[in-house]
Amino acid sequence: MLDLDVYVDYRTSLSLVGTILKYLGLAPLFSAAVALYYGESLLPFLITTVAMVAAGSARPVRSRRRRADPVNALFESMSGFTTTGSTVLGEISFERHSRSVLMWRQFTQWLGGMGILVLMVAILPELSVGGAQIIRQEAPGISIEKLTPRIRETASALWKIYFGFTVVAVGAYYGLYLTGVAPEMDFYNAVAHALTTMPTGGFSPEARSIEAFAPVVQWAVMPFMVIAGTNFALFWYVLRGKPRRLTRNSEFRSYLLAMWVVGALLSVLLFTGFGLEELPTNVGPLSGDLENSLRQALFQTVAIVTTTGYASMDFNTWDQSAQVVLLLAMFLGGSAGSASGSIKIIRWYVVGETMSRELFTSVHPEAVRPVRISEGAIDEDTIQSIFVFVLIFVSIFAVSTVVVFVDGFRQELDLSAIEAMSVATATLGNIGPGFGEVGPMDSFGRFSDAGKLYMVFLMWIGRLEILTVLVVLTPSYWRR
Repeated sequence: MLDLDVYVDYRTSLSLVGTILKYLGLAPLFSAAVALYYGESLLPFLITTVAMVAAGSARPVRSRRRRADPVNALFESMSGFTTTGSTVLGEISFERHSRSVLMWRQFTQWLGGMGILVLMVAILPELSVGGAQIIRQEAPGISIEKLTPRIRETASALWKIYFGFTVVAVGAYYGLYLTGVAPEMDFYNAVAHALTTMPTGGFSPEARSIEAFAPVVQWAVMPFMVIAGTNFALFWYVLRGKPRRLTRNSEFRSYLLAMWVVGALLSVLLFTGFGLEELPTNVGPLSGDLENSLRQALFQTVAIVTTTGYASMDFNTWDQSAQVVLLLAMFLGGSAGSASGSIKIIRWYVVGETMSRELFTSVHPEAVRPVRISEGAIDEDTIQSIFVFVLIFVSIFAVSTVVVFVDGFRQELDLSAIEAMSVATATLGNIGPGFGEVGPMDSFGRFSDAGKLYMVFLMWIGRLEILTVLVVLTPSYWRR
């Protein structure tokens, strides 16, 4: 259980936050380089860099933003850094936005992807807050703090793995362009999409997301989304000659199985035509086309389960039966210790094993059957906390569905029940797109400012694992 009666060293905390801001101020230089290459203005990124470095040096300082719509700016920024992928941009194109601005939008997701995990591992131990117990909440399957003798070394190792996969993704995507099979996937797009694949973010400089590219690109993106949704601690073992730690991991097996089951069901629905409400454009026929229906179903399954949020087609054209399957997949999530959001597979695995144990002990009252994962038995306190998390997640989802539905009614949006539910799940689970008004080719821009601010709150607490935020917001946490 978490001990809420802790001492908070405010001076140390503010000093560390200032240091983080100061060095994050160098991040916009990446987009400034893109602006320089394409002959665009450097001023926005230079101002941002100076402002962030100044904020870090004179901590704390109130920030001032001169934006036409600060609520939309906050929504887009929160969606980026939490790797949600929801957007309020009505038009995404190089005619409307510069390449450098769109690249910065991509880069915010890359920073956010492993950033929160690294902060938990490397920064929180420097404070009076116990960083290790929050990591255990994030990854109950494998204790990340025990991978290396020092937590900072572990954080460094995870960042290297994350960066390495990003570079490989750039090479794979750009290689398709060089071979001539994907003429739209130039170096700019290769970098842009690699930056949002590995953090399971889903932003794209293309208005039609991954649908804008050749089918071979969709096949190439899928394995990287699967990697991004896998516990990064397992790759640490693989790189040290222990691949069986990956293949024998119960969470990883359940993760792959869940995607195959959902993908197979959607493939059947699309192939037979029962899952289509109208004929989609730009993707060719689905009914009767095995490769196309299988690719579309698997891609959307992987994108939703890993909470990446890419789209290979507009699934607003799907029948409600297929959309319900996709909605349920939004609650799965990837692995703990990854960049994905939502509830996460490990929790569902524990819930399923616990229910199986209860049924078994009901038939055999004298039997003792602990809940196990690949690393050993799970203690009862952890099981209880997992059930509490799932219950809180579902409760917030239910309340948020009502809030979204009411806000949509006030804005004269004709939201159906499944569309309102998809908005709540897409933001709380850090998934990105939903159905209807917030479909993969649409935006969240038509909701009210109050509604958008509520969604910003959902993205924030969802990315920080809900319980972490609730603990920090309790008065007893700050009492001493």
